[in-house]
Amino acid sequence: MGLVNSMAKEMMKEIGNKSREFYEFVLPPVDMHLEDDRLTLLIDIPGFQKDDIKLSLNRNILSIQACKEKVSDEKKHNVICNQRPSMIDKKIRLPIRLKEGEEDVTSAKYEQGVLTIVVPVQKHGKDITIE
Repeated sequence: MGLVNSMAKEMMKEIGNKSREFYEFVLPPVDMHLEDDRLTLLIDIPGFQKDDIKLSLNRNILSIQACKEKVSDEKKHNVICNQRPSMIDKKIRLPIRLKEGEEDVTSAKYEQGVLTIVVPVQKHGKDITIE
């Protein structure tokens, strides 16, 4: 039975590693809401501290980087499954056009694992009334 348990434990570790890698590079999930004067993004990145997260906006590309300390090897030997990400590196193309120098984020807030970012949207046109 020791061999079967050992193999099962190794398989669970490998599944956990692949799940974590998927989350780190493909996710986090992002919701975007476009209103008249702003674009609001809701990004799920649980398990990180506010100080672990770095944001940058270049034209219409939002970069999100988050990195936290890994668990030391002393505590790691009893881990059966480890799916929580220790880093995130995500670039998101925003559905709005921003010129260089107009990248003015009005607010970014991280609360209970959800990062909320508000980007102001300026109208680049004129409303036309219909008679």
